Amino acid sequence: MTQRQRRRCEGTAMGAIVLDLRPGKGLGPFSLGMPICEAFAQIEQQPNIYDVVHVKYFDEDPLKLDIVISFPDHGFHLRFDPWSQRLRLIEIFDVKRLQIRYSTSVIGGPSSLATFVAVYALFGPTYPGIFDKERSVYTLFYPGLSFAFPIPGQYNDCCHDREAELPLEFPDGTTPVTCRVSVYDNNTDSKVGVGSLMEKACVPPLQAGSLYMEEVHVKLGEELWFSSGGQNIPFGASPQDVWTELGRPCGIHQKQVDQMVIHSASDPRPRTTLCGDYFYNYFKRGLDILFDGKTHKIKKFVLHTNYPGHSDFNSYMKCNFVIYTSEGDRLFHQDMSTSKHTITPDTKWDQVKEMLGDSGRAAIQTQGSASNPFGSTFVYGYPHIALEVMKNGHIATVTLFQS
Repeated sequence: MTQRQRRRCEGTAMGAIVLDLRPGKGLGPFSLGMPICEAFAQIEQQPNIYDVVHVKYFDEDPLKLDIVISFPDHGFHLRFDPWSQRLRLIEIFDVKRLQIRYSTSVIGGPSSLATFVAVYALFGPTYPGIFDKERSVYTLFYPGLSFAFPIPGQYNDCCHDREAELPLEFPDGTTPVTCRVSVYDNNTDSKVGVGSLMEKACVPPLQAGSLYMEEVHVKLGEELWFSSGGQNIPFGASPQDVWTELGRPCGIHQKQVDQMVIHSASDPRPRTTLCGDYFYNYFKRGLDILFDGKTHKIKKFVLHTNYPGHSDFNSYMKCNFVIYTSEGDRLFHQDMSTSKHTITPDTKWDQVKEMLGDSGRAAIQTQGSASNPFGSTFVYGYPHIALEVMKNGHIATVTLFQS
């Protein structure tokens, strides 16, 4: 698991912050199901509160474990499903560092211990919880919310395996104090808590009409087709065509230098020649569109996977592309998730080579350690497609062109 710290500020000895608790929905500005880019946007809006932020992910296989945004000063973190990059679970792991407000009452923080009695008084009665004898942890469940209480070993006999009632006080007069609070979607009626119960937290379903993670189907050298809205954008389309199909771009910027022209034997222009080409950036779709500066026609598409460990991480939302690599596939625009001739954001470089063959030596792309601490990537070219591959074998970007 690799850890990156987005921001570091010294001297944050402050009182515990107060965040509104919404069982089954979220905590403070963070809502279950939100894309990771939206979570970072909330963090950036309140730098005085979220001044120390850690980003954790599994560098070798970013799809294997959650992407975690952690707030060590405030004792909670956000767990994002690695494939959809949407928030599936919120965990408060140090209740003494964070005050949570439910209705008009506050619990937690250094001055208000989240004891079993306090939790029961605030949230009301519920069914008996589950006692994990191996971890000596008792978990109490409410819809979309759970509280974990560590049980001292000498009092394990006060509980029973699996469902059990927790005593308000132990024989020595002490009362259990929660060690972890979990907020999760309760549409599946799953009981989510510590250990293996944590894996039961699922990402809530997308709202009707949402375009997030819609499939973008690619027919090499020809066109893009968007599955949810049915938009079709071919190479050679004009800016007006794109505006009509996709709406206003999030950004527009001119491409100052064509860095790859030096590799073209048919183009003698010096590498530093300014080109008039310009990009339409659709950050929320994970897509860039490059127009020729003279003809004002589409000449390239760039698709982004938004994997952590790449310099563009958090600049784009993930593009859920499906690239058809076989000329024999005539089921374009249809479900081909089982096809052996498609490239998706999950496809690794070794699988691409099996489909497309050996592309020869890769071009190395680097920005220097100062501007990109993640290291260089490798660009492999084929007819109509170039793939930027990270060191872990995952695809970072795909560039599509006609010739």
